[in-house]
Amino acid sequence: MRTWESYTLADLPVVAKEMIESLQGAPRVWLFRGQMGAGKTTLSKELLLQLGVGQNVQSPTFSLVNEYQTQTGEIIYHFDLYRLKNIQEALAIGIEEYLDSGSYCLIEWPEQAEELWDFPHVNVEIEAINEVQRKLTLSC
Repeated sequence: MRTWESYTLADLPVVAKEMIESLQGAPRVWLFRGQMGAGKTTLSKELLLQLGVGQNVQSPTFSLVNEYQTQTGEIIYHFDLYRLKNIQEALAIGIEEYLDSGSYCLIEWPEQAEELWDFPHVNVEIEAINEVQRKLTLSC
């Protein structure tokens, strides 16, 4: 769908804004893929800010999911599935209800629950080029 061949941390606000604009009308479940340290959480945090979340954004590493509200009252869910031991843990937190909510669901480490993604979604692939540059590819 769209690729940013190289961006840095300083470029992130512009990249996040462009990403949101290019995904207008796309599914609202976004799966963030990339190796440890690629920048999934950093990009997710910037996207939440660009989507209008004014409160302090934290990684949901231990809670599995954080719920945020935008300035217009829209709810956005941010997941980190890295610590899942099995798919039953995702089902136990009610992940299917979140996914069916129609709200944005930003999901890091979707590989931990791959069998859940049998519906339209956006793949957000982040690749570390070097210590400061990243490549970002979006696909549906």
